[in-house]
Amino acid sequence: MRMAIDVARAKGSDPASSPLGAVIVLDGRVLAAERNQTQELPDATAHAEMMAIRRACESTGEMELRGATLYSTLQPCGMCTMASIWSKVGRVVFGAGRDDVHAMYFEARHIDTLSFIADAYRDDVTIEGGCLAAECAELYYPPDADLSADEQANI
Repeated sequence: MRMAIDVARAKGSDPASSPLGAVIVLDGRVLAAERNQTQELPDATAHAEMMAIRRACESTGEMELRGATLYSTLQPCGMCTMASIWSKVGRVVFGAGRDDVHAMYFEARHIDTLSFIADAYRDDVTIEGGCLAAECAELYYPPDADLSADEQANI
């Protein structure tokens, strides 16, 4: 998770830029370490987790990442959760959760990824939240930040 935090910080320290970091590890080896790149590419699907899954699959030459762990500084959105499911990641570990940061980082009708996985798809993937949660939350605006609509990325 510390590497994911460093990757997120590589984008800068402005919480408005949604500095997310994601790292994928398999058998103790880092397959990919990526940050959120939605604005740079521009690509709405270029979330840190999506980019890490792409790079990890490229590095292995495989579409499946069985046994790999995905570390993310923020609770994955529905899209990233589905990508984890389809790529067969075995474990997802995230830092800050939905309640640890400002609502702007999540869709208004956010799907609870924990229940989503448990109820809908695979029983061989685990998801764990709260890993270095306080450090990860420092990357983002706090839940009670008074932000205008213009300052909010997901509005």
